[in-house]
Amino acid sequence: MTTSLSSILFKGIAARSFTAPLTRSCYHGMRYFATVSNDPDTHDDFKPANKLENSNISLADVIEQDVKDNPVMIYMKGVPDFPLCGFSSLAVRVLQQYDVPLSARNILEDPELKNAVKAFSNWPTFPQVFIKGEFIGGSDIVLNMHQTGDLKEKLKDITSKQ
Repeated sequence: MTTSLSSILFKGIAARSFTAPLTRSCYHGMRYFATVSNDPDTHDDFKPANKLENSNISLADVIEQDVKDNPVMIYMKGVPDFPLCGFSSLAVRVLQQYDVPLSARNILEDPELKNAVKAFSNWPTFPQVFIKGEFIGGSDIVLNMHQTGDLKEKLKDITSKQ
């Protein structure tokens, strides 16, 4: 019984496709932003500094700058290397098909950022994809645009990743 159980387990693992992320450099060139929690055991010199805290820059300004500076910007749950939501994962996988630079922010790290993005786009759900400064929508819209060819047209003049 042990042999048959391990054989079944091995066949199940072998049947899964692990080749796509390994054979393609789909994460090369991506830029995403993350913060580190304020761990009380971390020395002050190594704690992340909040640059917005003592500046006149608002989260709306940060979002506007993100959308302006990045040809493809996604506000998502998790990061492109490790999405924490199926919808975010779907949006990233669709966008990766076009080999364009992808920038992202993890909205789960900062509830204020999450609310600011919702207010900026006037859209309640995540992920939120912006292409060339224009709000596109979530994963369902990105997938639909991919299937109809509209996404290819939208991304055609964005330079490929180096």
